[in-house]
Amino acid sequence: MAIIRAVTTLSVVTFMFGTKKDKLTEEQVKQALSKVMDPDLNIDVVTLGMISDIKIDGDKVHFKLTLTTPACPVKEKMETDCKEAVAALPGVQEVTMESTASVAGLKKANGKEPVPGIKHIIAVTSGKGGVGKSTVSVNLACSLAKLGAKVGLLDADVTGPNIPLMMGVEGFEPQAKENRILPAINHGVKCISMAFFVSQDTPLIWRGPMLDKAIKQFLRDVEWGELDYLIVDMPPGTSDAQISLVQTTDVSGGVIVTTPQDVALLDGRKGLSMFQRMEVKIFGFVENMSYFQPKGSSEQYEIFGRGGGKKLAEEYSVPFLGEVPIDPDVRIGGDIGTPISISQPDSPVSQAFLEIAKNVAAQISIHALTNGS
Repeated sequence: MAIIRAVTTLSVVTFMFGTKKDKLTEEQVKQALSKVMDPDLNIDVVTLGMISDIKIDGDKVHFKLTLTTPACPVKEKMETDCKEAVAALPGVQEVTMESTASVAGLKKANGKEPVPGIKHIIAVTSGKGGVGKSTVSVNLACSLAKLGAKVGLLDADVTGPNIPLMMGVEGFEPQAKENRILPAINHGVKCISMAFFVSQDTPLIWRGPMLDKAIKQFLRDVEWGELDYLIVDMPPGTSDAQISLVQTTDVSGGVIVTTPQDVALLDGRKGLSMFQRMEVKIFGFVENMSYFQPKGSSEQYEIFGRGGGKKLAEEYSVPFLGEVPIDPDVRIGGDIGTPISISQPDSPVSQAFLEIAKNVAAQISIHALTNGS
């Protein structure tokens, strides 16, 4: 039986095994790797263009694996499968693999104007207020950034902006560079909000056209740079802001936040219906406040019920992205500007947001690599 020894230095993993001296070819390496499937797309990594830089030096093989997102939920499995596939080739003594990621943009334009430099715009919405939509937006953005993605966060709730407080950039004063607004940056996320431009006690009593103009400016007049994902925290309901965004902008898809109780699920259906009517891809549902589990206890209390979001997703045949438990530290993190996914990365809530981020990224990759259809 072959002996395998793994040595890790940065992102390079070396395997030593076997002694057979058969001559290797690049085609043999590709054939071996073509047996490794992306479990979400059910397409092999060679066909997907994930394999490059194949180099063969006698019985040594090097190649590069480029995943479709740094937030890939099956990253470790795919890396292991690729290494083992090449390791099984006769005559191989040493394998080195470089693993990286590059987020794929949509292949097919939908007739709407894209925002230069931004690969994917994700609208996070809810049918009603009070379900924790902004909390999900903030922690989704921070989790994607922690996983290595380039992320922006746009506070599209123009009349009730609260993202700056939750992101710890409440006192940010925007500056302009070459007629473009420089966004605030914290926790690895770039963000912009109307709260940067008006005082806290100034109400914005705006009609639809003014909201429309403000959102367009935040999309196109802000120096976002190169982003993998721009998370847009929408106002609750199905108002002018949602309609304006999806009618005029190349939105990749939407995430709908709900809570388990029936009234929230009813409104969640409205959000789903809006996306469907406007032909926006629905990446899935997030169920917030699913249950409460006291620290140090195994008991789970379903204060608002549980599982409604998953049932709703199943009813409409859209993905269920995950459930988030109730934790007072979520509220505390939002109040002090340090989201729980940053302040307590090992907590159950943070791990839930991390899994949701991976699931969202996977749905975006599937959508992007199937011609955006």
